[in-house]
Amino acid sequence: MMPADPGAVAVAGGAGLALGREALQAEVRAFSESLRKAGVRVLATLFDNSPAWVVADLAAERAGVVHVPLPAFFTPDQVQHVLAAAGVDAVLVAPTLAGRWAPERTEPVGLLKKALSLVRLTAVPPRLPAGTSKITFTSGTTGTPKGVCLTSETMRGVVQGVVQALAPLGLRRHLSALPYPVLLENVAGMRAPLAAQGTCIALPLADVGLTGSSSFEPAVLQGAVEANGADSLILLPQMLAAWTGWLRASGQRAPASLRFVAVGGAAVAAPLLHAARACGIPVYEGYGLSEGASVQTLNLPGADRPGSAGRPLPHAQVRIAADGEVEVAGSLLAGYLGDPAPVPAWWPTGDLGRLDADGFLHVLGRKKNVLITGFGRNVSPEWVEAALREQAGIAEAVVYGDTQPALSAVLWPLPGVGHEQLGRCVTAANAQLPDYARVAHWVVARAPFSARSGLATANGRPRRPAILAAHPEVLVPGITHSAERA
Repeated sequence: MMPADPGAVAVAGGAGLALGREALQAEVRAFSESLRKAGVRVLATLFDNSPAWVVADLAAERAGVVHVPLPAFFTPDQVQHVLAAAGVDAVLVAPTLAGRWAPERTEPVGLLKKALSLVRLTAVPPRLPAGTSKITFTSGTTGTPKGVCLTSETMRGVVQGVVQALAPLGLRRHLSALPYPVLLENVAGMRAPLAAQGTCIALPLADVGLTGSSSFEPAVLQGAVEANGADSLILLPQMLAAWTGWLRASGQRAPASLRFVAVGGAAVAAPLLHAARACGIPVYEGYGLSEGASVQTLNLPGADRPGSAGRPLPHAQVRIAADGEVEVAGSLLAGYLGDPAPVPAWWPTGDLGRLDADGFLHVLGRKKNVLITGFGRNVSPEWVEAALREQAGIAEAVVYGDTQPALSAVLWPLPGVGHEQLGRCVTAANAQLPDYARVAHWVVARAPFSARSGLATANGRPRRPAILAAHPEVLVPGITHSAERA
């Protein structure tokens, strides 16, 4: 790690706002003291990316206050569930949102030129695992968010592992392109650059092209990277696909300042990685989970195998159980909110995978998603979905077929791709697959798979039950598109 430069910019925001390291620490100390004086025990935050968010996060930790970041795309019912379950007694929000609850009182807060409101709530103190510093909620595959309790020590372990792994690259300016409540951006995209004495660029999400974690404008991201001289980013697969498609269509290349772009949250097809790199995006796939405080494995320059999720980072250990499930150890959660069950030394991820001879992790799909067809064949839908996404016209694919005589799929096409081209894509994918794993029927999705549409989690993983509920006709051959006829 490089020596600290007190005058260097630690956090930069919109409208020319920039904080040096000493100024950042002063702001953190001041807000930390305000939280202590106010007697806050559990603080939820619900506002846009900004230097103020960074200060609030670090100040809560310094004050010993449990921080509960709230994603903006949570429904009011989900937010209410989180507030009650976590025993939140204060919510830091934009003033326009302060009236959403019946507060004991509301106090104005001016934090780095950002007007916020501290809404005080009546709350029952929660029973938390010892040392809980942050509770990250994910909606997962159900509508009820589940709270993962993390300690400061665990998050520091991940930060140190990321910093150590990326040190040879000499990265200096990270642009946050994901919402800070997404743990991957919070830990690897905000805390790691600060720990490495770099600069964290914390712009409003609209300024990097993201609206509500689902609507994405790659041209805006391109401009933000150029204007801020960013050399690193973290993206979700759908963002990478959209940016790559835009660059290819417009005949442009990614800004030359970029030196490392991590992509995670869901599987990435190797052809997309190759296409992105051909457009100048230095992208590398990783793998992680909230229970491991974000990232566990990562491909790196000089240690890169497209199609894999990379090797374990210094803070993590990975092994494969007898039944093929990926298990991780190292920096793990303290426990789930409201669940007294002890955390095992090796955490079962629920993912199926393998480690190759060189130690690269290959994730093969979710253990619980394995389909058993009507002919008794076991099929991992992610295997078939990867073959579909490798085709030039398919952005997203979800495959079904449990107990069915054949597999079917819900597809979301890339812009400008029609039914005829989609049909050719399915036929091409089927040519790579054995007969029992081929898609016999498909339908076009009614909306993109995103958190906003309710068809994906914040990290981009498809919510399979929700997608099936929105497209029940996918299992009815009489009203679907036949891959053979297309």
